[in-house]
Amino acid sequence: MARNDGEAGMTLVVKTVTRLTVGLIFLYGIYIVLNGHLSPGGGFAGGVIIALSFINLFLAFGAKKTFEIIRKDAVTALESVGAVLFLGIALLGFIDGGFFSNFLPQGELFSLVSGGAIPLSNIAICIKVGAGIFGMFLALVAFRGSEREGK
Repeated sequence: MARNDGEAGMTLVVKTVTRLTVGLIFLYGIYIVLNGHLSPGGGFAGGVIIALSFINLFLAFGAKKTFEIIRKDAVTALESVGAVLFLGIALLGFIDGGFFSNFLPQGELFSLVSGGAIPLSNIAICIKVGAGIFGMFLALVAFRGSEREGK
């Protein structure tokens, strides 16, 4: 239920629950990204979870509060950075002999640093997907807002 007292966002209960959970959701997304080479998950799933933590903030507190944390132009820049990082990691594979070859030493089996270049790829994909999904959400909100103003 939206508030009518001029303050953006949802009720006090929703805002309180969001404050308590958004950090945990964000941290869980990071966990999924960093352990993607050892268990189900990875850059895409972690990026979606991280984007959803920002969408949760947007829905609970409104646009003004969310854009104090992350600016609109930063979302576009992060998406571009994620794509460039991913391509850079793929091209660095030529050091070891081919596109996407593992150019980092592999660690001990089942340890966090055992994946070589795969965790780096997961991080790049996470940045790309997280920023992309949050950007799509912002575009849909802007479209919906312009549609309402046109009526």
